[in-house]
Amino acid sequence: MTTSATPRERLLDAAGKLFYRDGMSIGVDALCKAAGVSKKSMYQLFRSKDEVIAESLASRGPAYQAALLPGPDDERSPRERILTVFERQDQMTAEGNVFGCPFVSAAVELKDPEHPGSVVARHFKQDLTEFFRAELVAAEAEDPETLAVQLTIVFDGASARAVVRSQALGGIGVITAAALLDAGGVKQTVPAGQTG
Repeated sequence: MTTSATPRERLLDAAGKLFYRDGMSIGVDALCKAAGVSKKSMYQLFRSKDEVIAESLASRGPAYQAALLPGPDDERSPRERILTVFERQDQMTAEGNVFGCPFVSAAVELKDPEHPGSVVARHFKQDLTEFFRAELVAAEAEDPETLAVQLTIVFDGASARAVVRSQALGGIGVITAAALLDAGGVKQTVPAGQTG
């Protein structure tokens, strides 16, 4: 965060980092100290800590998605684009990012499905499922709706495993997703001129 960041930006940045690393129980005092913002200023900018939680998740979500999802100009096959998500997840855990999916972590900790943070988390998790579904439709998968949910479950399970074991995934998410894709009729394509 640059020194020219507004108090609101500093609060959201600090909240995103602290809530992800240390959990939602971080107090307002610690949050304001990390952001270099007074409590009075925080409550002028946000109605509650719950609003800070929701907005910090919403502000960090697009960057997290961009780190995982292939871009629209990525011309690889749908299968390869789907597996890219799991390869990038694997890479994140190998680099020491073993705090898991921020959206699952938030929803599990908050527990209340109507909490503003849970609503934001659910939105971003649905975006991931929708990405998988669109790719599966393009690949003419046998049951894109179900398979998209299954892939999301593999992603979330792999995230949880990385957190619980506090270690890199070592490719297990990629292998599991590939097996699901095989079973769903989304086979590896053989480039022209090569035999399978």
